[in-house]
Amino acid sequence: MEIVSVHVGPAKEVTWRGDTVRTAIWKAPVEAARIGPLGLEGDQQADPAVHGGADKAVYAYSADHYDFWKAELPGKDLPYGVFGENLSVAGWDDASACLGDVYRAGEAELVAIQPRLPCSKLGVRFDDPGMVKRFAKSLRLGVYFRVAKPGAVRRLDAFEKLSEHPVRFPIYDFARLYFDAALSAEKARPALEHPLLNDNWRSMLTERLKKRRLPACGSWRSGRRSSACWRTRCARWSSSPL
Repeated sequence: MEIVSVHVGPAKEVTWRGDTVRTAIWKAPVEAARIGPLGLEGDQQADPAVHGGADKAVYAYSADHYDFWKAELPGKDLPYGVFGENLSVAGWDDASACLGDVYRAGEAELVAIQPRLPCSKLGVRFDDPGMVKRFAKSLRLGVYFRVAKPGAVRRLDAFEKLSEHPVRFPIYDFARLYFDAALSAEKARPALEHPLLNDNWRSMLTERLKKRRLPACGSWRSGRRSSACWRTRCARWSSSPL
């Protein structure tokens, strides 16, 4: 596996459909960057109170997904980094990553923590509110990492799995639980019993089990959510562990 592109970007304000939106989803490629406990030097979050943090310090996305998106979005310019990732990694099956797996990215060591779930900023980046739903339904989400060991990362560095957590819980299963309208204690048990599950995810799953239902804004699986619903869920996701 190889890191084919490294990206950082500042937060900025953009005008989108008559509104001013502050976002840091626009990333620019760099040859190298240092990865610290909270992410790559030179990278920012538009709202640090709800984005970023230790459990979302580095966002990596499989470069292999770009072929899928080129077929889905013919004629769209899709440079590496367009999904807001810090690391585009070739030859990586990110769906195989499990909670607690440790990877080396250049000199840094990263621990897989959770999937990226889209909010309205992805719609802004693609100038298409429907892109939020399309991205979520694709289950080509990418992975957020915690930094176990800071260090420099460079374009074309190797991306290597160093160890697998003995308790196997696929990162993408978090997304499946999150969108499951029939979430049950049995389905959630593997996540809730995992020793590395963070407090935010534990609280969110526990609360969902108490309510035993999702917010009534349409069926995600059937693709009937409105763009307004997805914009509302952006704020919910930002305050959740996602």
